[in-house]
Amino acid sequence: MTQSSRRQFLENSLLATATAMAAQSRFSGAAVADDNQSPKIGPNDTIRVAVIGAGGRGGSHIGGFAGMRGTQVTHICDCDEKAGQSSCESAGELQNGKKPSWVKDLRRLLDDKSIDAVSIATPNHWHSLAAIWAVQAGKDVYVEKPVSHNVLEGRRLVQAARKHNRIVQTGTQSRSNPGMRDAMAFIHAGGIGEVKISRGLCYKPRGSIGPKGTYEPPKDVDYDLWSGPAPILPVTRKRFHYDWHWQWAYGNGDLGNQGIHQMDLCRWALNENRLCERTFSLGGRFGYEDAGETANTQVVVHDYGPRQLIFEVRGLPTEAYKEAKVGIIIEGTKGYLVMTTYDNGTAFDLDGKPFKQFKGGGDNYHYSNFQDAVRKRDYKTLNADVEEGHLSSALCHLANISLRLGTEVNSADVAGILKDVTGPENMQACWQRTADHLAANKVENYQVQVGPRLVFDPISETFPNNAKANTMLTREYRRGFEIPTETAV
Repeated sequence: MTQSSRRQFLENSLLATATAMAAQSRFSGAAVADDNQSPKIGPNDTIRVAVIGAGGRGGSHIGGFAGMRGTQVTHICDCDEKAGQSSCESAGELQNGKKPSWVKDLRRLLDDKSIDAVSIATPNHWHSLAAIWAVQAGKDVYVEKPVSHNVLEGRRLVQAARKHNRIVQTGTQSRSNPGMRDAMAFIHAGGIGEVKISRGLCYKPRGSIGPKGTYEPPKDVDYDLWSGPAPILPVTRKRFHYDWHWQWAYGNGDLGNQGIHQMDLCRWALNENRLCERTFSLGGRFGYEDAGETANTQVVVHDYGPRQLIFEVRGLPTEAYKEAKVGIIIEGTKGYLVMTTYDNGTAFDLDGKPFKQFKGGGDNYHYSNFQDAVRKRDYKTLNADVEEGHLSSALCHLANISLRLGTEVNSADVAGILKDVTGPENMQACWQRTADHLAANKVENYQVQVGPRLVFDPISETFPNNAKANTMLTREYRRGFEIPTETAV
């Protein structure tokens, strides 16, 4: 495919005018839900759940649904046979011998009408497509964060959920934790005054993933299925099963891995149910050269009119900022609030004196909320409906678009560039903290990828008059794994 035809393909997908993909985007043999005849699950009925993805987070899903009254894990789907079979054994032990069946291909899984819901814990590049296929097959869905690998497919998932009247919960469990819910209610009630800056931190050390090389996929993995919507590429990372997070074809860096949790909380604190008006990011991968491609150090600015959502990623060892490393700092006119976990935090006055604490929560609250919404058939009872997941995931994607469109600038020149970035945040001071952090890790004389300050339309979810940026709102999908157009979801 030539460069011009590839761009035309992406723009057609973005504008939902390509209808030829519709037939290909549906998997063979799957039943489409008849929304008017979808049976309700009674209060005493067991919700039969299939878990797709048997890795680390998938294990949490299995534990959550297998260990909760009212649900049973009946199937586990993974293209890694060894991981899938092992998880079936573990789930059987949790369910008093009721061992799930292993299925390799999720398309065959979704043909099974006995399954009420699926729980998706695959790599990021599969999240939206697996969820769309599931709702088209009449299943309710619990899908891990980020709900998408790019902006467009996240919106398509929201449209599919609404069209087929499916319950789709996002795996941002903080939204169900009592401590976090109390903290957000306190912020929205004016407990720290008018919020000017909502700051997310992902200060999470990540070491090198090893030099770029050529490796074989694990022998138990069906690599064609694992790749799914992504192109079939040589495996260049030594550790196959987790380090895809740091390669653009599959992951979104730590901004879309750990950071999506804090991005979601920052947007929630602002009480914004839309995407930003402008986005800007800078950073790079510092401290080592390896098979990773995504930034391990990144600063993000999302403008919501006069208010800003600031995000900072640091993958090298670092000190806490206002006692937080992985958390949020919400800055208001009467004080600030710091949440250092998914459910614990403290409000401080302007002098730094603590005056209110928040605590309480666990993943069980989120799984229970999903089960309750499935029984009520009301997505509005979800604490993390798929549209919430789409918006927060998209904020991560928008920042990465700015970063990837950037140009390399000598580190000594960054502060001068940032003096023109206006808003309540002092960007020069923010960058200086990052630069000091890099210096402490002996990173010197480096180049920083400085992205353009992009104008964004939160209604159309596109970049006005910016074809280059718009092509990055989606991707080119492999034949048979395309995201459907809006009319075909």
